[in-house]
Amino acid sequence: MKIFSVKFKRSSKKINILIDNYPEYAFAGRSNVGKSSLINYLTNRKKMARVSSYPGSTQSINHFLINNKWYLIDLPGYGFFSEKKIKEKTQKLISDYIFHRENLICLFLLIDCRFFIQKIDIDFIQKLNDKKKKFCIVFTKIDKLNNHSILDKNISFCIKKIEKIGFDIPVCFFKVSTKKKYGRKNIIQYIKKLNKVIDSQSGKQKLIIPSS
Repeated sequence: MKIFSVKFKRSSKKINILIDNYPEYAFAGRSNVGKSSLINYLTNRKKMARVSSYPGSTQSINHFLINNKWYLIDLPGYGFFSEKKIKEKTQKLISDYIFHRENLICLFLLIDCRFFIQKIDIDFIQKLNDKKKKFCIVFTKIDKLNNHSILDKNISFCIKKIEKIGFDIPVCFFKVSTKKKYGRKNIIQYIKKLNKVIDSQSGKQKLIIPSS
């Protein structure tokens, strides 16, 4: 699927305002895991989504319209905020969007592959499990980890932790790097596949999203 058009449409702290009725694909993860960088990489735009080295800088939901047909959504990171009040509001915004936004078709959860999965990620996955919310995992930051043995060990540990929670293993996108430029095609093709499913089920009350 070729991305020929990318437009920043809005930044919002409310989930109930629809710009239009297009499907949305959202990116979640702890602060500074690389959500904005991944969106820039997927769209082939260097500065479409604002990238910051300071965690917690994104505090709104950012909508990017792709090909005038669907959205990529940059969610705030969960975990790090300088003020408790800001943290509480932002975490509520993330939860409200993920669990109540009807246009959300697929949630991509980004996990930093340099480390064993963090407790904050496990807690987030547990919430998804409790609410029966399906998601995909994107392992990021591979370009900062040269030891493939450690990489494989960290990914294996993550999968085992998810199995322990009792959640079905989600679709996973392994070894994604925005700097070394690989992993993009598989994510784009998966979104293309879901878009086709949506088109084929247009008008039905409930969409049936394939697991892989």
